[in-house]
Amino acid sequence: MTATGERSFPEGFWWGVATSAYQIEGAWDEDGKGPSIWDTYAHVPGNIRNGDTGDVGNDHYHRYREDVALMSSLGAGAYRFSISWPRIFPEGTGRPNEKGLGFYDRLLVELLAAGIEPFATLYHWDLPEALQVAHGGWQSMNTVHAFADYAGFVASRFSDRVRHFFTLNEFHSFVDMGHRGVRAEVGGGKTVRLALAPGLELSDADLNQVRHHSVLAHGLATRAIRERARAGTKVGFAENIGTAVPIIDTPEHVSAAEAATRDLNAAYMTVMLEGAYPDSYLAEAGSAAPRFTDEELETISTPLDFVGINVYRPSAYVEPSEDSRGYRTLPVSASHPTMGSSWHLLDPAVMYWAPRLTTSLWDPESIFITENGCAAADVPAADGRVYDTDRVMFLRACLTELQRSVAGGAPVDGYFHWSAQDNLEWGDGFGTRFGLVYVDFRTLERTPKLSADWFRHAAQRNAVV
Repeated sequence: MTATGERSFPEGFWWGVATSAYQIEGAWDEDGKGPSIWDTYAHVPGNIRNGDTGDVGNDHYHRYREDVALMSSLGAGAYRFSISWPRIFPEGTGRPNEKGLGFYDRLLVELLAAGIEPFATLYHWDLPEALQVAHGGWQSMNTVHAFADYAGFVASRFSDRVRHFFTLNEFHSFVDMGHRGVRAEVGGGKTVRLALAPGLELSDADLNQVRHHSVLAHGLATRAIRERARAGTKVGFAENIGTAVPIIDTPEHVSAAEAATRDLNAAYMTVMLEGAYPDSYLAEAGSAAPRFTDEELETISTPLDFVGINVYRPSAYVEPSEDSRGYRTLPVSASHPTMGSSWHLLDPAVMYWAPRLTTSLWDPESIFITENGCAAADVPAADGRVYDTDRVMFLRACLTELQRSVAGGAPVDGYFHWSAQDNLEWGDGFGTRFGLVYVDFRTLERTPKLSADWFRHAAQRNAVV
């Protein structure tokens, strides 16, 4: 059923949900799977809140049939999931693990039988620990080439059923937060430090080289997928786009937002979509700038079928400036509202500006909103239901802005809500809930929330409801 009202989406628009392997699968050492850097990181006391780990997670490895049935009940027509690299290659390279491959074979059978289109992410941060130990992980070109080999192999195995592959997810997150840690402004000049596995603190030069290795891995993987996948297979990346929101929608403010957004994404999206690092980025890095060749830049910018952007919050508010950058970043008010995570500044307008600026800056053929969602204080009521009215508000407001962006010409072909169900929220553990489905982590019972009802109606009507 497609709505004909002013807030409807184009015919064929994908309504999907998303997860990642480490956050839901569990079975961390079953059926030949090797350890990942997240298994190692989570097992160190103090790294994860409350000592939580992904050892069991949501037990999706054993409950995937139930989870696919839940997705179907939500009206999801697409599912973005990640494949665990160490489940396929326990050592990162070498002989593939047939039992690991078998799990994804079974998952794909279940998805397709339910009429849900699979969208596979090849890397959602769970690097094989063997590559971290032997080569320093993403600090080494050995890992870059190993990822390309893994990507090509997986595409050759699953592209008869998977038509869309994302290479890597959130470069900025796993690189900067995993190899330095970052500080996020939460309003009023206050910041929080965020860190991810493997929990390193590299120098500027080493961090910039890891950044370069990550985008080179994307380029090599894109080429490997094209070489080994079935004809018609589509490939792109998924990045947590840094979005500068203009304070006022005037040509001058929008130009400032474009310049700021290009700078915010210099190390990742900009170089992948332009084939060059901005001069300002290299000048600011100085002697710590990454080492690269023209051939590598050509590989990094291999043409893509789509661009995936994860959209949660504005990275900055800007206005025009007469300085060389052309914009000025504005402070965030201490009273600016947030969602359930302290870093999550609330401004639904970012869902309008992120696709619009992506389009005006880089003109991609297709865009997917690969993640959007919010944490909330989800507690079952006496009647057993979870009344996450704030998430419903968030969804309605964000999807209204997305629809406005699509109506204005942004080529957005689908939306993936983060996440399908509550899960291990990385360093926050199990206490920070993003799901449309509530998970009792003692019993692992699943319960759709009020937001699941909203999502189902929106997906069925193909419109904001």
